[in-house]
Amino acid sequence: MLHHPLHAKHRVWYKSLTDFSRRLLGPVMPVKKKTPMPKSAETRNVPGASPPQEGKNGQAAPPHEAGPTQMQSFEEGMRLFHARQFRPARESFLRAVGGPDRAVAHRAGLHARICEQRLEFPGPALNTPEEHYNYAITLINSRDLATAQMHLRAALQADATADHVLYALAACHSLGGDLQAAYENLKRAIDLQPRNRLAARQDPDFAAMAGQPAFHRLLYPDKKN
Repeated sequence: MLHHPLHAKHRVWYKSLTDFSRRLLGPVMPVKKKTPMPKSAETRNVPGASPPQEGKNGQAAPPHEAGPTQMQSFEEGMRLFHARQFRPARESFLRAVGGPDRAVAHRAGLHARICEQRLEFPGPALNTPEEHYNYAITLINSRDLATAQMHLRAALQADATADHVLYALAACHSLGGDLQAAYENLKRAIDLQPRNRLAARQDPDFAAMAGQPAFHRLLYPDKKN
């Protein structure tokens, strides 16, 4: 193999292989770094992820709407309950049972069981306001207050001035702890028939209201203190 030694003045010492390459090939153009594209929800390749769904005409599908809240489910159940639609009412109450408010969940559970009882045992066929009233009295005595209120309201739909029905509804609310509703219905009953004031003074169903000043003034309007 022939060697062609360079003359001393032509010898060039290179600091590194890179320096040698630059002199041999010319200046090296710097390589631009590629900026990574942001991965959006549509382009992100996640294993097991579902591709974005499209609606009609290739448009994006609308976002999934949230279901009813616990209170909305309970209120819907009460509306259906008073309409005697016990099966859908039970479904609404069961949805409310799983909500965060324990008090609402407890009431919803009670009404769901009442719906189950009504579905299993429909009860007597009631046609007249007096039949609803008489049946409500038996329910109050057995402390089925929610169903009793339903039948009392049915009686009032036929005759809103039936003072004895209003009196019974007031007693029902008092036993259930709704003192404001008890006061309002009892006041209406007394306005229609003053003798209901004397009956309420001796009625143990209004014991929960005994310490209420408004209730005391309603029963004893002539007393100054």
